[in-house]
Amino acid sequence: MAVVLIGGGCRSGKSRHALRLARERGGRMAFLATAEILDEEMRARALEHQRERGEEFVVIEEPRLVAETLALRAAEFDVVVVDCLTLWLSNRLLAADGDPEAAGEELIRVAAAAPCVVYLVTNEVGCGIVPENELARRFRDLAGRLNQRAAEAAVEVHWMVFGIPMKVK
Repeated sequence: MAVVLIGGGCRSGKSRHALRLARERGGRMAFLATAEILDEEMRARALEHQRERGEEFVVIEEPRLVAETLALRAAEFDVVVVDCLTLWLSNRLLAADGDPEAAGEELIRVAAAAPCVVYLVTNEVGCGIVPENELARRFRDLAGRLNQRAAEAAVEVHWMVFGIPMKVK
């Protein structure tokens, strides 16, 4: 149906804006969470996100097989929020789970072909300093290319600045 990309820096309000847009659209809503709970700090973040979205969303936890999960489950919903692309990319990269660029292309293809609206949440990681190590630089470059491809496929792109959405496409 349609892809909407919501990007910005860390803690810029991306997830909150995606949830607001999903609620405005209404219907059957899903939240596809890509976080892996590996420590107490991450658990606290996940609980904060759970409180923010409430009980309205069916939660699907999938850290790496997002395209496959979306292909299987999208028809059940009117709206799916995927939060977030950069965490998913990091999970794939650290697990050495195949070609991350090909996986990103597949995820975007599946999202664009979904029979529902798919809100893709992503971090902009290229506005800071050049990372000091090879893995971090590779992640930054892959994330930049993934975000560009997602923006090309999206019917709308929202950029979050200090909690304020700016529609750029």
